[in-house]
Amino acid sequence: QVQLVESGGGLVQAGGSLRLSCAASGSIFNINTMGWYRQAPGKQRELVVSITGGGITNYADSVKGRFTISRDNAKNTVSLQMNSLKPEDTAVYYCNAVVKSWAWSPFNQYWGQGTQVTVSS
Repeated sequence: QVQLVESGGGLVQAGGSLRLSCAASGSIFNINTMGWYRQAPGKQRELVVSITGGGITNYADSVKGRFTISRDNAKNTVSLQMNSLKPEDTAVYYCNAVVKSWAWSPFNQYWGQGTQVTVSS
């Protein structure tokens, strides 16, 4: 089994910054993609940004130029630096990882428990 533990989040005024971190642990042979999703009240969960093991990133248009993802493959961690935050960034943010637990196993998708980010106007 694989666990994703998130930290960071909280309440910030518009224009401020926050940093989210996520650490993966457990049965890990290889991690393909790691990333962050978010879900606002009454809305579907949406991709914020993902990053491959080789560093290829995929940002949602709404966060390009404001958010930066980083990944430490040796430590199985991923972080999200969020700058110039807007009230519309308010959501629960979830860490996501696509993990192969053993050499012979398929990749499976795992989620963190979620962390609240609230941006006040």
